[in-house]
Amino acid sequence: MDHSARTEHSARLLAGLLATAGALHAVAPAPFDSIVPRSLPGSPRAWTLASGVAELAVAAAVAHPRTRRAGGWAAAGLFAAVFPANVKMAYDWRHRSAGHRAVAYGRLPLQVPLVVWAASVARQAPPRRG
Repeated sequence: MDHSARTEHSARLLAGLLATAGALHAVAPAPFDSIVPRSLPGSPRAWTLASGVAELAVAAAVAHPRTRRAGGWAAAGLFAAVFPANVKMAYDWRHRSAGHRAVAYGRLPLQVPLVVWAASVARQAPPRRG
């Protein structure tokens, strides 16, 4: 697979990940509701649905070559923005089984490669032309 094909494949995988996560926010919102930081105003469900819509919009932007650069940067920002929810999950699950703790704690460092991946997709996208 040449560089261009790898770049396209990477962008499509990222778009798929974001679209899947966005859809899950609507189909099965309860787990997402539970990790919304309490300090945010409004209801956890509103934040869950809003973040799902954001993921779907960013997925669409990443999927389309004309908007891929902006979509990649938006994805990087989105991955960074959800980090406090992962911290809350790790804190809330600190007394659960070893398997649950492994999932919760494993999500924390996972955000770094997600941000790097999204930034890479953004940097590799062709610049948008007039």
